[in-house]
Amino acid sequence: MNVIKTYKFKLYRSKKNKHLHQQIDIAGLIYNHCIALHRRYYRLTGKSLNKFALMKQITKLKKLERYSHWNLVDAQAIQDVCDRIDKAYKLFFGNRLGAK
Repeated sequence: MNVIKTYKFKLYRSKKNKHLHQQIDIAGLIYNHCIALHRRYYRLTGKSLNKFALMKQITKLKKLERYSHWNLVDAQAIQDVCDRIDKAYKLFFGNRLGAK
């Protein structure tokens, strides 16, 4: 019998957690930016972006001074954001098409 242990942590706003909260906020900005890119691309072309195109675009943007603060977030976290968005769009549109 396998036993799964779970841990629950509360992160309070403190000076020690300032960097972590900053990374979480930036990851949220990246997520919203990817959603906006996805919507804009679909509106212009009628096609959907895949996660690799999203990651490529985010990598280009991180090199610009305006988005240089995005470099505070690890590349793996950005890949996870792109994976989650890609999976969500595929599930949503896959279920909508299957319902017809």
